[in-house]
Order: sequence, then C-alpha cells, then structure tokens
Amino acid sequence: MSVEYNEHTKRYELTENGYTAFAQCRVDDGVFYINYVESPPELRGKGTAGRLMQGLVDIASEKNLEIKPICGYAAGWLQRHQS
Repeated sequence: MSVEYNEHTKRYELTENGYTAFAQCRVDDGVFYINYVESPPELRGKGTAGRLMQGLVDIASEKNLEIKPICGYAAGWLQRHQS
C-alpha cells in the first residue's frame, strides 16, 4: 500500500481494506500545502491517516518541497513526528 496521486479526484489517496483516506494538497512556489486530510470512519483509529501523512512527507521530501500544513490534523501529526 502506498500513497498515490489520483488525477481524476485531484488528491493523494491511500486505500486500505477497501476504504480510501485522502489528502487535498497543492504545490505553490516550492511549498507543499496540506489543505485537508480525511479518513473514513471505517479506517479511523487504525493508523491509516498517519500512514497517509508519512507518504505525503516522503513525497514532499523526494521533490524537495517545504511542507506547510493548513489542516489541523496534519499540523498536529507533523509536530509529533518531525524532529
């Protein structure tokens, strides 16, 4: 399972157990903005949103982009997991 960009929905997605968690993001002038992270109720409490966030961090790192969270969940996750 990996985080993939879905061109049709224009969002990053992670599908687990038949359900999809997603993040709406945008890139502007070298900054990767995480606008919104959503996980369906069936995936909550199972770490899916955290794996989605780690995938977004990996993507931003590969592209040498600075991350700016707009979403409260994303901001909290980054505070807890970034050194």
